Amino acid sequence: MDMIINKSKGLRGELTIPGDKSISHRAIMFGALANGTTRITNFLQGADCLSTIGCFQAMGIDIENNISDVMIHGKGLHGLQEADHMLDVGNSGTTTRLISGILAGQNFSTTLNGDASIQKRPMKRIMEPLSLMGANIRSMKDNGCAPLEIHPSTLHGIHYNSPVASAQVKSCVLLAGLYADAPTSVTEPVLSRNHTELMLNGFGANVTSVGTTAMIQPNPTLIGQDIAVPGDISSAAYWIVAGLAVPNSELVLKNVGINPTRDGILRVVEAMGADIKRENVHTVSGELVCDLIIKSSSLHGTTVGGELIPTLIDEIPAIAVLACFAEGETIIKDAQELKVKESNRIDTVVEGLRAMGADATATDDGMIIHGGRQLHGAVIDSHLDHRIAMSFAIAGLLCDEPTTILSADSVAISYPDFYESITKISV
Repeated sequence: MDMIINKSKGLRGELTIPGDKSISHRAIMFGALANGTTRITNFLQGADCLSTIGCFQAMGIDIENNISDVMIHGKGLHGLQEADHMLDVGNSGTTTRLISGILAGQNFSTTLNGDASIQKRPMKRIMEPLSLMGANIRSMKDNGCAPLEIHPSTLHGIHYNSPVASAQVKSCVLLAGLYADAPTSVTEPVLSRNHTELMLNGFGANVTSVGTTAMIQPNPTLIGQDIAVPGDISSAAYWIVAGLAVPNSELVLKNVGINPTRDGILRVVEAMGADIKRENVHTVSGELVCDLIIKSSSLHGTTVGGELIPTLIDEIPAIAVLACFAEGETIIKDAQELKVKESNRIDTVVEGLRAMGADATATDDGMIIHGGRQLHGAVIDSHLDHRIAMSFAIAGLLCDEPTTILSADSVAISYPDFYESITKISV
């Protein structure tokens, strides 16, 4: 499906942000490994999270998806059963990497695979630490990518110094640590999102965090929980950008997760001069949430890099769009991780911005954008990447001519109602 986006006269209204994708994945996984029933509200009904449900149903877990809530009837840490077919992770890197840690500790063999995009994404980053723990895991094409084959083995507790700040790598190792013979710990160069640590403790595990090191004790008894999933700040990012950049706009975004390991976009736009306020700040299921009030603002360029990057890696395409409407230069650096997402997001973002007339240059670890140019409509190839499709749809709201997003339905990965939301808040 392609989508045509026209210039906006202003955006006004209130949006409830869909559930956080990272937290929705984890709630399914941990609920499946817990004793008793876990109830999830505001679960993200996106394609990636549905892939996680499908994988655990294939391993014998009874999951009722009632849309408004999801009920998981867990069978305990050792209650999974061998699937009678290859597990299909779809487009989901989170599913692939986290479930590999769980599967490494099972007493049965599993193969898992996904779509063409997953078959190109790097899995050596989890295969190496899992192998150090004694896991029997291999890439079936010997290229470090899916499909993966995992066989039973005895797992040993290790301390792993991760070369990348990646919540998926950290979570994979910690989840394997549930099945190890001794404590397992991971040290990152910079702290990545900590949803796994927070939620596992909520289910009854013993995870301790000091600085950039997280340690888990093996073989806990996990107990089913009620999980209220906060709105995903990665999805809120598009409306933050739109509300700030589109003239005559004022938006209220309800129930947005602002975990300090995820709130980098708020720090960036505040540094750019944004008129953005946090109201009704409170904690839900161990996660900090608030309502965001956003108004059109005059912005200036900034530098985004260093320890900020893991807190906003998925928001960089949207931040790059915003930089086009800020005065002066914006530099995004230390973001090599963008190259191994659903697309090479350094190349796809710069390609799209330049097609719209922006002054944007790719660098080895990010991009440099000079703001202030009026953008024009263009045909944008989303490369089947949901974050590219949504970022350039927002850019299209600021172009004089129509913008066409190719493969626009890729937004179903994380935000199925995205285009309906544009219609809802358009003046």
